[in-house]
Amino acid sequence: MNTLAKPAISIHHLSKSWGDRPAVQDLSLSIYPGEIFGLLGPNGAGKTTTLRCLCGLVQPDGGEIEVLGLDALAHPRDLRRMLGYVAQEIALDKVLTGRELLELQAALYHIPKALIAERIEQALEMLDLQEPADRLIGTYSGGMKKRLDLAAGLLHQPQILILDEPTVGLDIESRQMMWTFLRDIKRQGTTVVLTSHYLEEVDALSDRVAIIDQGNVIAKGTPSQLKEKLGGDRITLRLREFTPDHEAQHAKTLLESLNMVQNVIINGSQGNALNLVVASDAAGGDGAWAAVAAALRSASLPTFSITQAKPSLDDVYLAATGRTLTDAALAETGGRKTK
Repeated sequence: MNTLAKPAISIHHLSKSWGDRPAVQDLSLSIYPGEIFGLLGPNGAGKTTTLRCLCGLVQPDGGEIEVLGLDALAHPRDLRRMLGYVAQEIALDKVLTGRELLELQAALYHIPKALIAERIEQALEMLDLQEPADRLIGTYSGGMKKRLDLAAGLLHQPQILILDEPTVGLDIESRQMMWTFLRDIKRQGTTVVLTSHYLEEVDALSDRVAIIDQGNVIAKGTPSQLKEKLGGDRITLRLREFTPDHEAQHAKTLLESLNMVQNVIINGSQGNALNLVVASDAAGGDGAWAAVAAALRSASLPTFSITQAKPSLDDVYLAATGRTLTDAALAETGGRKTK
């Protein structure tokens, strides 16, 4: 990744609504050549809408998108030659073999006939699909279907690969294989943009990440930068399994008075659990939780559970919104339709 180079993708003030519901609001991003860039957020945050606008599949209500120097909104056909897009939903014809599907895809991309066989073999080898290539797609496992979908998106050798939730629904072995593949194509110079609601996936793969909530970018940077901005370790504390509001507020006021405590959030969606950021070297490093527990005892407050850990991207989201990514996803799926 070279952040001194001209961005491969520039998005300026992008907005898109579905009816009266804003999906993306004034979103701006710069993505550089050769990096893996992650969009992290719960279902319904606006990740898929952003990608569909970027790929020319959805017309935004406002904003500008430039891809490799091209005005993407004005030249959608040229744009699609530059991009490979793999959607979250796998749409493969079960009555075709894997090879037949790739031959059809190659024809749709107008790849010269003399190159089709070579391109297909390269894609099959890259994604370990040579053995099942001549079997019907209907016999493929979920992981094989996802890899075939990727192969189809790579046939025209795009400079930028766009992936929407590339490992959703996959088992651990298939996920690890996908991670290895993405790191390999990055080393070959391909720019990768992926969405995910898997924290560990974005943390492990992404050179940089943007965290999206309700159509807005609420944080962006490298995973380590975002976590370091929190300034310390995280303590998750429950006074009771379901703590009364007044008791949680009492504990919050008490803990905020401790020198080591930098921030306290009451997480109402988790039974009024308290999420603390504490100085990482306080009370002997990992012993900060003991000092917190002692303060609660001195105030005759109970302790149902208490844990201390290094900051995660979920903590970054929590600090910005007051809820975890899991809480946000549950709220979204329990309410309105997501996009």
